[in-house]
Amino acid sequence: MMWRETLVAIQALVLLAQPAALAQTPLQALADNLLAESGSPGAVVMRGDADGVEIATAGVRALGEDAAIGSGDLWHQGSNTKSMTATLVARLVEQGVVSWDDTVADHLGDVIDTISPAYHEASFLHLLSHRSGLPANIGLVSTLRFATSDNEDMPAQRLRYAADILSQDPVGPMEETYHYSNAGYVVAGAMLEQATGMSWEELMIREVFEPLGLDSAGFGAPGSSGEVDQPRGHKRGLFGGLNAVAPGPRADNPPVMGPGAIVHMSAGDMAIYLQAHLAGDLGEDERFLSQESWQRLHTPPFGGRYALGWGVGDARLYHAGSNTMWLVQIGLDRETGRVFMVGVNTAPDEAAETALRAATGAVLD
Repeated sequence: MMWRETLVAIQALVLLAQPAALAQTPLQALADNLLAESGSPGAVVMRGDADGVEIATAGVRALGEDAAIGSGDLWHQGSNTKSMTATLVARLVEQGVVSWDDTVADHLGDVIDTISPAYHEASFLHLLSHRSGLPANIGLVSTLRFATSDNEDMPAQRLRYAADILSQDPVGPMEETYHYSNAGYVVAGAMLEQATGMSWEELMIREVFEPLGLDSAGFGAPGSSGEVDQPRGHKRGLFGGLNAVAPGPRADNPPVMGPGAIVHMSAGDMAIYLQAHLAGDLGEDERFLSQESWQRLHTPPFGGRYALGWGVGDARLYHAGSNTMWLVQIGLDRETGRVFMVGVNTAPDEAAETALRAATGAVLD
């Protein structure tokens, strides 16, 4: 399978040393500082370049537990999922299954009869760059209903979600208005499901996770509820203290929001994913996607600073993700050839956000 031979070489470079072995490295100092400054139970810092990938961790998987964060542990990526969904669309565009200019009306017009005319011509490019005019989310009550929709398959749920959001008034004119919208990614996912007859989850596994060798990638809060076998997200309690949240319905957004919000993976696999984006953008490897497609993903289609699942800053691409219980920043630098991920398993309060910004700056220096 494509990438497999390259993956063996990349994975061999990932430094999965135990914390004691990393104690004197600059990256370990960054992880220790991130832990201390954020107030999080656990932290991870990953940095990769042409010489390899290094991962440093600090702290514990869950507050009140002894299990230390491991270098191969899984991290909830939140909105970092968005670039993965955009990457999935690029794969299907190259296969001729869909096109970038396919619209809401093209794929959902025959199955949803409540679409506002304002969204009929919203394309994948509009949806993935937050230029469709859609609100950020459906209402809280509707979202909570989806959290308990266990007896309905995901494509059916996403159609209901799309019908709800597409009946609402736009926040502004399509294309002219930048408005960050999780809902737009759910609509894009529903369009893909109608075009292929497969769920977004099945498509992600077949078209992104498996070809790139992202063996740790999955959906929802990582780990099991019965034991602390992976890091857990943490919420603030009524009196301000942190509480670990075991995997389950309370530990993540409803699965219906998958296309914009629910992937998890290890830092090592995130390095592989980011290196694929970097190498593809530079034209160094076009087996997974053409350079044209990679650069389409990394270029704002209607101006501004947001591409297709990526914030754009000069030579850098970046994104942050949080489901309110984790906070993870990822990115790459075309000039230095460096990729990175920094993360904490805690609620994204001011201390955590400030510490993450500092760690991001330091890991890129």
